[in-house]
Amino acid sequence: MTTYLYSHPVCTDHNPGHGHPERPDRLRAIFAALDDEYFSLLHREQAPKANLATIERVHNADYLEILQSSIPQEGLIHLDPDTVLSPASYEAALRAAGAAVAAVDAVVSGAAGNAFCAVRPPGHHATPNHAMGFCLLNNVAIAARHAQAKHGLEKVAIIDFDVHHGNGTQDVVERDASLFYGSSHQWPAYPGTGAESESGVGNIVNVALQPGSGSADFRRAYTQHILPAVDSFAPDLLIISAGFDAHALDPLAQVLLTEDDYAWITTELMGLAHRHCAGRVVSSLEGGYDLQALTASVVEHVKALMAA
Repeated sequence: MTTYLYSHPVCTDHNPGHGHPERPDRLRAIFAALDDEYFSLLHREQAPKANLATIERVHNADYLEILQSSIPQEGLIHLDPDTVLSPASYEAALRAAGAAVAAVDAVVSGAAGNAFCAVRPPGHHATPNHAMGFCLLNNVAIAARHAQAKHGLEKVAIIDFDVHHGNGTQDVVERDASLFYGSSHQWPAYPGTGAESESGVGNIVNVALQPGSGSADFRRAYTQHILPAVDSFAPDLLIISAGFDAHALDPLAQVLLTEDDYAWITTELMGLAHRHCAGRVVSSLEGGYDLQALTASVVEHVKALMAA
C-alpha cells in the first residue's frame, strides 16, 4: 500500500510569534526526519486549498468571514492568549484542511493506501464557530464530512491520541451517529472537556489519563475501551488526529509515552482499518511540541502507516 504525504510550504509560514510552542520549527523538524532514505517510497503531494463549500460543512460562514478579515497584513493578531494569526495563517489553515480533504480523495479512490498530513495550524480544538487552542479550522472534521458528502461513505471514525481533548471535533460529532469520536487525553488539562460521561449519542468514547500515566494506562485505554468501540462501529474510513504531545518529553502535559506507543497504536488502528474499510486511513498532525520527541514519534507513526 502506498502512503501519501501531504504538506505545503505555507504551513511553515504561519508564525504565532517567538516563544509560541506551536512554531514553524515543528514542521521543519518533521520534514528533515522524513527526508531520510527510509521514506523515499512516500508519495509526496502539495496540499491544495480547501474550498469554502467544503469547509462550511463544518464551520459557519460568519466565522470564516471573521477569521479571514482578522488576518493582519503584518505583525500578529491574538484571537485569544494561545491562538495567534500572522499574515500567512489563513492560507496555511486552508492548506491544512485541504491536505486532509485531498488525502480522503486519494485514499477513497484507491490511489493511496493511507496518508499522513504534515500540516499546521492544527485543528481539533476549532469548533464550528470558534478558533481556540492554536486551531483555526477543524481539519479532521472537515475531512470526515467531505468523505460523506463527496464519496457517500456512511460511517467515519475519528481517533484522537493528542494529549489534549479535541473539544471542537466532539462538538461536530456528538449529535450525529454516522460519526464516531474516540479520544485518549490527559485529565485535568486544557481545554477542560472530555469527561468519560460525554458520550454523545453513544458515538463518543473519552478516556481520561491522569498526569503521570504511561504506556500501560494508554494501551489499556485503547484495548479495553476505544478499539472495541471502533470495531463495533465498523467505519468506512478511519481518520486520526495525530497529536504527539503525550510523549514523556513534551513540555505541555504529563503523560509519559514513548515513540513505541505511537507505533503500537498506529499498528492497532491499521488492523481495524483493514478489517472494516480496506485499510483506508487518513492521519493529520495535531500537537507535539518537543522537537526531538515529535520527530521520533512521527517517524514511528509514518513507518507503521507504510508497513500496513
